[in-house]
Amino acid sequence: MAHLIEILLPLPKSDAHSEFDALRSELTDKFGGATLYMNAPAQGLWSEGDTVEEDRIIVIEVMVDDLDRKWWASYREALEIRFKQEEIVVRSTAIDRL
Repeated sequence: MAHLIEILLPLPKSDAHSEFDALRSELTDKFGGATLYMNAPAQGLWSEGDTVEEDRIIVIEVMVDDLDRKWWASYREALEIRFKQEEIVVRSTAIDRL
C-alpha cells in the first residue's frame, strides 16, 4: 500500500531557500519526487505551560510505495539536528492512488 509522508518544518526567519532546495533534492533523489508548500506557510500554535508558541510551517510531501519506519525515524532525528528543533513532525497516511 502506498503512503503519503508529510514533514512539517518551521520556516526560519532568515532566508533558507537553499536549505529547502537541498532537502527537496535529497528526497527527490531517494524517492523520485517531493512537493514543498512554501509560498503560503501554515501557522502552527501549541500550548507550552501558560504561554502559546507559534511557528510558520511549510509542508513537504513525499509518496512512497513501502513505508520504512526505521529510515523515516532516523531521517526525522537528522532533520531535528539540521534545523535545530526539539521535535519535527513526520507523519504517514495510507493512500490509494486513483
